[in-house]
Amino acid sequence: MRRLAPTLSLYARIWRTYREWARSLLPLAVVVFVPIGLIHALPVHADLNSIDLDGGIEVFLLATAVMALAGAGLIGEVFYAGAVSIALTRRQGEGAPSLRGMARRISYGRLIAIDLLFVAVVAIGLALLLVPGLLAFVYLGLVAPVIEIEGRTVRGSLKRSFELVRGHFWLVAAVLIPIEVGGDAISFFAAELAHGALGGSLFAAWAADTVSNVAVTPFYAVAVVLLTVDLIADRDGTRRRLNPESLPAS
Repeated sequence: MRRLAPTLSLYARIWRTYREWARSLLPLAVVVFVPIGLIHALPVHADLNSIDLDGGIEVFLLATAVMALAGAGLIGEVFYAGAVSIALTRRQGEGAPSLRGMARRISYGRLIAIDLLFVAVVAIGLALLLVPGLLAFVYLGLVAPVIEIEGRTVRGSLKRSFELVRGHFWLVAAVLIPIEVGGDAISFFAAELAHGALGGSLFAAWAADTVSNVAVTPFYAVAVVLLTVDLIADRDGTRRRLNPESLPAS
């Protein structure tokens, strides 16, 4: 019960922040996930029915492909979480950034690099043996906010994320894993609905992935940012102030 109470309290804060910021976070998600939705949809649309499942090697390859697709589904989440960290937190003496100001401040190179690296590490871990992938997902889950909040390098953000999560693994896992699994379930059902309404076209897979990511990923990003702010305060004794709800006009 002692562990459950703070976790539930954090979920309440995540939901409250998500609701208050939805007017700003959802348009940003549209900009990020419309193009990335196509990247997600391409492998999903591929015809896997032609794989012969009679042999053990083919079954292993199919399982590996499924795990790789699960990892590929993370593409964009890390980048988006980094962008959201700029929106939700403020530097000393600064107010909330505008959308235009936020676009100027995003560390595009580092966030794209860490996004792809994070996806690769998690996907390999999931494909080889499920547990390493889950460990990587949790221990490295705070890399994007660390880059934007603390100005870390790609390598430094990996190390810092591990340091922040260490000692709080179960709290971070209890927040991020259910959100990710829930988001994947929503994506699956959205894909099924789109398939029923639009057929098995690439456009249907693209639309379903984009809509589900726009709806769910902001919740994941808010969770990552709040966890990062809390764990930095716990480790260093300094707390980054959160911006008031909603971004000003650009």
